[in-house]
Amino acid sequence: MDLSSLAIPSVKGCLDLMEQYRMLPNIRNHSIVVTKVAEIITEGLISAGHDLSLETVVAGALLHDIGKTSCLDNDNDHAAKGVEICLSHNLESIADIVAEHVILKNYHPEDGFSEKEIVYYSDKRVNHDQVVSLEERLAYILERYGQNDKKRCKAIRQNYALCQNLEKRMFSNLSFEPVDISDLLVTQRSRFLQV
Repeated sequence: MDLSSLAIPSVKGCLDLMEQYRMLPNIRNHSIVVTKVAEIITEGLISAGHDLSLETVVAGALLHDIGKTSCLDNDNDHAAKGVEICLSHNLESIADIVAEHVILKNYHPEDGFSEKEIVYYSDKRVNHDQVVSLEERLAYILERYGQNDKKRCKAIRQNYALCQNLEKRMFSNLSFEPVDISDLLVTQRSRFLQV
């Protein structure tokens, strides 16, 4: 097995990649808040006995939108571009998270929790750089990306139904509720991010 494909970049390495790929400041700020949300959830799930890699979650959350800036002025899929970037840096385990941060394709609730599910969920809880409810984020996504297209809006709603299911499963294992995330961001200091 090629261990380089399992490399987990450090926070500094992730921030360097953000710089290298000219991530816009607003996307960087969004990614940092997503990371903080993901860190809180992951620490809670680890405390509840789940086997997860906090380092993988942090790196995946920081890099989940690494391909977005280059896709803003075209119709390219930013998740696919992010996967391409991760693979070009031998970050296969992070590429898997980036690939499914918009739409979770391999969801297996019977298998416990995965790092990509946590990043996927955390991304849905952050609108720009503010923590919001899933319902608020859904309203924004429908307005921004639904384009009054019934088929597209149906797909967005189906994706959010899966996310609501994931939220229910996750928080049944946590000692706090979804509404507590904003307060926890203020009271809990990140072990990884001092930005």
